[in-house]
Amino acid sequence: MKIAAYQFNVCGDIQKNMANIEKAIEQAVEKKVELIIFPECALTGYPPRDIKAAKSVDTDKVDREINRLQQLADINGINIIIGAVAYDGKYFNRAYVISPNKALDWYDKRALYGWDKDNFEKGSKDGVFKIGKFTIGLRICYEVRFPEYFRELYSAKTDLNIILFNDVSENDDSNRYRVIRSHLITRAVENVTPVFTVNSTKSYQTAPTCILDASGNVLRACKRNTDGMIIYDFNKKELNFGEAGRRELSDELVAKINI
Repeated sequence: MKIAAYQFNVCGDIQKNMANIEKAIEQAVEKKVELIIFPECALTGYPPRDIKAAKSVDTDKVDREINRLQQLADINGINIIIGAVAYDGKYFNRAYVISPNKALDWYDKRALYGWDKDNFEKGSKDGVFKIGKFTIGLRICYEVRFPEYFRELYSAKTDLNIILFNDVSENDDSNRYRVIRSHLITRAVENVTPVFTVNSTKSYQTAPTCILDASGNVLRACKRNTDGMIIYDFNKKELNFGEAGRRELSDELVAKINI
């Protein structure tokens, strides 16, 4: 499955964000991409950095644009994962999963702290989806700090875990970037599962847009702080010696926990 990640300067203007998103989808379709992923809150902007608060979002406009993305998915046969502020009686930090000619699905962020806690309610879905022949795990930004959220995905036997970020800084915080990159490597290694990420490019990125294999090797990455797309042809691979060992022992540990 060809997967693309598109990073761009997410702002508080839905129309501007949508223009970037549609342009990226058009490019992805030309390259026969089957799944394209966009950052956390890519459609609406992230509160309070890009917008004042979640409740200031025009949720009717969000719904219209999500319907538009569903149309693009149906017409072009492409799957889309995109972040947005969503309203469903309460406000959620949501990652929409839009697949051709299928019912809309989503995952809502559960690890809420600081700005997230000020603006959103905690989600309740497990974030496991079937796209094509692959089982995909979905997580959002701060959740990368907690191995428990990814151990859930290990138990669900995901083939690939995707993380949407909106993790940026007004200052060039290269240390934070290195720390989050190290989290990504660890999440890939400890769960013997490849990881694909995407981030906003506003100001300075403090998390990468990249794909890592099950041993934590970065296979492809976008240039930091620069709008752009990476494409990777993802397939299941035979485990190497170290990966097979980690899988065997992890299976034993998970079995003990579930007894």
